[in-house]
Amino acid sequence: MKTKQENIFSSKTLSYFLQLADTMSYTQAAQILGITQPALTQQIKKLERNVGAPLFYSVGKKLHLSDAGYTMLDATHQIYEALNRATDEIQQSTSATQGEISIGILASIEDRVFSNFAIQYYLENHDVKIIFHMLTRKEIWERLEKNTIDLAVMYLPDDNIKNWKPYAAKKIIKEDLLFLHHDERLAKKRRIKLKDTLDNAWVTYPPQYYLNSIIRESYKNELVDKPYSAAHFATPAQIYRFALATGVYTTLPQSFVLAHNNKQDKLWTALFEPEISFDLSFVFRKDKDQIPRIEHFLRAFEDYLTEKDYISRLTEMSNEG
Repeated sequence: MKTKQENIFSSKTLSYFLQLADTMSYTQAAQILGITQPALTQQIKKLERNVGAPLFYSVGKKLHLSDAGYTMLDATHQIYEALNRATDEIQQSTSATQGEISIGILASIEDRVFSNFAIQYYLENHDVKIIFHMLTRKEIWERLEKNTIDLAVMYLPDDNIKNWKPYAAKKIIKEDLLFLHHDERLAKKRRIKLKDTLDNAWVTYPPQYYLNSIIRESYKNELVDKPYSAAHFATPAQIYRFALATGVYTTLPQSFVLAHNNKQDKLWTALFEPEISFDLSFVFRKDKDQIPRIEHFLRAFEDYLTEKDYISRLTEMSNEG
């Protein structure tokens, strides 16, 4: 028979509470959790009865945390933080060449260098299981916070995360955005001003994606209109194919273009002026790189790029088709 304390601090109850506190919407939280709204409401009311105070209150249709709710939110974060520290301490005693390494890769990133490295790493370390997840930026931060992925591969800087204190980053390369077009008049331009890219429709990432926000911010800073997007796609391959088939403009990270751009495609490229760039980096919880298998993996990846740098490996893959 479950005790009152077990009911309060069950993993399910806390995850329901955190999701509702994050979305401030019973409907949205229930959809994300994969349960019905009445089931979520019942769990929250049960938690409120156990703690002896309402955790949320409504003003009109808008949901807010009560003072007790803020206290519970802070305590819940502390519980997860303690569990994460305990997990990390346990993992630090494990073997460098055994166990699992879970990696979240931003879905908009060209992943072939990482996939090829994973193949080579497995051939040399059969007892390490590497798990790749292609994720949105929000999913990456959620899984880093919950300690369900060891490493993230993503673009920085990222203004969406306000508290960097628990995290560290390891730069892989500086990444440039390239302008892609079919216009023969611009074919010889190695650099192109932002204002000269607005005479045609674009295909871009969805509005909420990091690279889309980078583009919008860059155009805003130059006091020019943002490009008109005729279509949005989630992956660079989809964007590339659409631009190739329709003749619209687009922009993609240099790494993807180097790995996929075929001269027969007749898509010319140019750097933006001013440049639009960011860092491709590993991101992880602080001290995670001290866990033997994570340390071993990161060192092996660094050695992999020492033999042939990131750009060289991408170019090599393009030549191989």
